[in-house]
Amino acid sequence: MPARIVLLGATGHTGGRTAAALAARGARPVLAGRDPDRLVPLADRLGGAAGPWETAVADVTDPASVRALLGAGDVLVTTVGPFQRLGEAAVAAATDAGAVYLDSTGEPPFLRRVFEEFGPRAQASGAALLTAFGHDYVPGVLAGALALAEAGDRAHRLDVGYSLDGGRGQGFSRGTLVSLIGVLLEPGHAWRGGRLVEEPAGARDWRFDVAGRTRRGLAVGGSEHLALPGLSPSLREIGVYLDWFGPATPVAHRLAPLTPWLGRLPGATARVEQLADLVGRRFAEAPTTQGETRTHVVAEVRDASGARVARVRLLGPDPYELTAELLAWGAVRAAGGGVTGAGALGPVQAFGLEELTAGAATAGLRPA
Repeated sequence: MPARIVLLGATGHTGGRTAAALAARGARPVLAGRDPDRLVPLADRLGGAAGPWETAVADVTDPASVRALLGAGDVLVTTVGPFQRLGEAAVAAATDAGAVYLDSTGEPPFLRRVFEEFGPRAQASGAALLTAFGHDYVPGVLAGALALAEAGDRAHRLDVGYSLDGGRGQGFSRGTLVSLIGVLLEPGHAWRGGRLVEEPAGARDWRFDVAGRTRRGLAVGGSEHLALPGLSPSLREIGVYLDWFGPATPVAHRLAPLTPWLGRLPGATARVEQLADLVGRRFAEAPTTQGETRTHVVAEVRDASGARVARVRLLGPDPYELTAELLAWGAVRAAGGGVTGAGALGPVQAFGLEELTAGAATAGLRPA
């Protein structure tokens, strides 16, 4: 029998889309959240003729309520963020229960914490932690792994670039915007000289070609830095870049070195939280883009001389559809016993490159 799937945050924008994606794959997860008045109608609607899905009340500010959701071998999918502020209860519950854990975070400090703090605990309990299992950063991990496989022992440096096109309007959900603001002053990371180092977000940039246009991305700390080095012993450098900021890119790049200093100013963290709360009140819960948004991901591998030895480009749907479909595929696959290993795992380590490539294709992520 497949393992039990629990979806925490089912009534949010990303959670609701993930619930629908799970239903489309024939799963009947337990819908968990803090508001039963919103959970019950969703469970009724998605359950259809087979009857409503099971629901459970849990609040991430009450860790015991989250821990009560899980037993050994269960699969927990959480979309409750900002993860840096609200994510600990879920990952701790899954770790303690020996469960499989997937989340939708894109926040570098949190995903690094999952690997460094919770990963060793999960190895001891038998839990498998798959953080950042959505648009951030499965496409880059997959593209990077495919490029590294092509490059073989010539791989010295890997660059991964993310770009979006086709949509107009508010491109991100309220939750995503709050999460982005929440990590403004937090340290970033990169893989330099064969080791993980701290590096402010935006401190480096990279130009890459997508669909006949040159894009300029700013560096971020992704899960690629944590998940890919083990795939290539010769790999010494990894850069991950987001082309999301348009005309503001040069300004953000110049300001990036100042963020560590700004974070030390008295009251800086409180002011960032106030800004995040303001955004939470002013912006729509869901994106308001018009037109079809597409995801582009490029991975390029260079040798020690700087010559390019491999290039992979993937094309996918908009970030929220892609995240929901990836989480749903990963959860269903995990519930069927498809995850290998324990601890904090990258997508390739958890499923294998061939299986991940096929699963990503079902989520709409394919070679361009």
